[in-house]
Amino acid sequence: MRDVVLITGASSGIGKSIGEYLAKSNYKVYGTSRKPKQKELNGINFIQLDVTDSESIQNAIKFLIDKESKIDFLINNAGIGISGPLEEIPETEQEKIFNTNYYGPLRVINAVLPHMRARTSGFIINITSIAGYMGLPFRGLYSATKGALELTTEAYRMEIKSFGIKMCNVAPGDFATNIAAGRYHAPTRKNSPYKANYEKSLQLMDKHVDSGENPQLMAKKIHSIMQKNNPKIHYKVGNFTQKLSTTLKNILPDKVFEKLILNHYKL
Repeated sequence: MRDVVLITGASSGIGKSIGEYLAKSNYKVYGTSRKPKQKELNGINFIQLDVTDSESIQNAIKFLIDKESKIDFLINNAGIGISGPLEEIPETEQEKIFNTNYYGPLRVINAVLPHMRARTSGFIINITSIAGYMGLPFRGLYSATKGALELTTEAYRMEIKSFGIKMCNVAPGDFATNIAAGRYHAPTRKNSPYKANYEKSLQLMDKHVDSGENPQLMAKKIHSIMQKNNPKIHYKVGNFTQKLSTTLKNILPDKVFEKLILNHYKL
């Protein structure tokens, strides 16, 4: 019997690449979307699920358990981007990104855990971001949501260990996806004191995504991690410089690392 994988946010980008790769690797793959456009595509069976809607999550999990009797792997990938000066991002958008990127994965995890616990088996992989290891200018809220999920995963692992359930984080760097197109951009105010630096940083962010790694790299790494009996807590996937930045954050004095970030963003 094939292992059953549930991937949130599987209609595009990294989630889509992971789903297609796993389907070719003989997994039974279910991918979620807020508004699925098809029932099946390239081996991914799509079901409706909105991570901000608890009823939607419960309905999707019930459908999957009724159909397959189990969920072997949950890959929490659904998320949104956000950019802007922290002072100028509307409060509604601040709440929206935490609701999606942080509380969303927690809702899905908590809906799946009882079923995994009943089988004393399961593996949950949370897709975070290298940006979650540091506060980045004009991306502070995105960094905060991903950093919060990283830390929460550490706590979850210890709480669920005795139930035979595994959990880890996988933090990608910049990948060539459509995240920039779907990112919320705080409007550039004509008289904003941040205008020049924000516009400069936006151009740099988009350039990094456009020249990012192939999402297939993430798919292969996820597949490799899924084979591990004793996974690490944190994995990082990206180019050498991006992965190095997390190490430098840990070993350099705070102000030295801050200067590196300022230089990188030309601020």
